[in-house]
Amino acid sequence: MSFLELRNLHKHYGPVAALAGVDLNVASGSRTAIVGPSGCGKTTLLRLIAGFEAPDQGRIVLDGQVLANGGAAVPAHRRGIGVVAQDGALFPHLTISDNIGFGMGRDDDKRAERIVELAYIVGLDKAILKRRPHELSGGQQQRVALARAMAMKPRLMLLDEPFSALDTGLRASMRKAVAELLEAAGITTILVTHDQAEALSFASQVAVMRDGKFSQVGTPRELYLKPKDRMIAEFLGDAIILPASVSG
Repeated sequence: MSFLELRNLHKHYGPVAALAGVDLNVASGSRTAIVGPSGCGKTTLLRLIAGFEAPDQGRIVLDGQVLANGGAAVPAHRRGIGVVAQDGALFPHLTISDNIGFGMGRDDDKRAERIVELAYIVGLDKAILKRRPHELSGGQQQRVALARAMAMKPRLMLLDEPFSALDTGLRASMRKAVAELLEAAGITTILVTHDQAEALSFASQVAVMRDGKFSQVGTPRELYLKPKDRMIAEFLGDAIILPASVSG
């Protein structure tokens, strides 16, 4: 049985079909990357899973619990899902320490120790924990957002372009560190990205999205070596297209 099941998800914004029948199975503890061109519906899908919006049609089931069925949906705060948005979405009036520990109990004896540990994991010096978000760079703010989401120990983590504000070197090391942390914690993860290399290196399952639905879903190796069509082949790496005919 899949940990997360998406069945025939549809979402319209007026006449525009953002999602046009999405099906996906996600195994417990796995990492899935959703990749595709801008405007194909990646972020809309994450918003439906998180509970920020309800699907017009279809079902979302997480660990046996029905989160959404058509217009009926469980509120976002009751889903136990961590979300890291593209812009970080930190609380500007709180210190970095309070941002990271926002979802943790104030009476937790190890709260301060856990905050320092999470800051270290995402590559932040504990000296900045007393600062405010506006005193940090964009890359530092994104790392704080990652630490805040991981502090809540969610059963499912949704990452929407979480490494986009980081420089190339830091991006690779952060991606590896986050993958190892989530795997060690047993947290099932869905990553949305437009970076093909990131998707192929981060995930155990890759779903290529186009026009509001998945064109192909499989392991990174399967998609890279056996793409279903030319678009997928060209999107996932350098391709040389040769005209040919098959006979016999």
